[in-house]
Amino acid sequence: MTEKITPQLLLSAYAAGVFPMAPNRASDVLHWVDPRQRGVFDLGHFHMSRSLSQRIGADTCTIRTNSDFAGVVAACADREETWINAEIFDLYQILHKTGFAHSLEVWDGVDLVGGVYGVTLGAAFFGESMFSRRTDASKVALAYLVHRLRAGGFTLFDTQFLTPHLASLGAIEISRNAYHKRLKVALNLTANFDPPGYAPSPQSVRQRKIQTS
Repeated sequence: MTEKITPQLLLSAYAAGVFPMAPNRASDVLHWVDPRQRGVFDLGHFHMSRSLSQRIGADTCTIRTNSDFAGVVAACADREETWINAEIFDLYQILHKTGFAHSLEVWDGVDLVGGVYGVTLGAAFFGESMFSRRTDASKVALAYLVHRLRAGGFTLFDTQFLTPHLASLGAIEISRNAYHKRLKVALNLTANFDPPGYAPSPQSVRQRKIQTS
């Protein structure tokens, strides 16, 4: 891709159902991707295994949002192979500063041990990447994220691709055409990543009940 990607162009791409990826972290080339089969979470059917429920119920970690967005993106890129290059890193920092990109983080004391980040438009959340430095930390992050998206009125949680890890949590694969139909509906709705009064407790997340203060 030769054209310079701006934050505005990136948001327009999401609204059109495509997203950028780099071949690797050292590459200065980005490609637009529009998969034939798209991974999505049905927000009403997140799979809460007994072990995940018990881990959340143990309440040993702190859940935060947007307290270290850059740290989450950097952690997601900290692996042997990654599609997050310097340009992608910088673009999403701008989207975060302008309120379009968010992170949900799992903290163990002062240590960032898990998290997920993505982009919001209308009632769509476009999940970009996640990481885990403790057992099940990324699963905990996703459980809290799904709970938050439901509370905020989101109707679409795009995971881009379906992996065995995501499938074990209830994600499914739909056709490109079906995805674009869902996206069109979601873009015409309004949702809030930080809904007023939202106060999730471990118990409410385990039981999938929306709790407000």
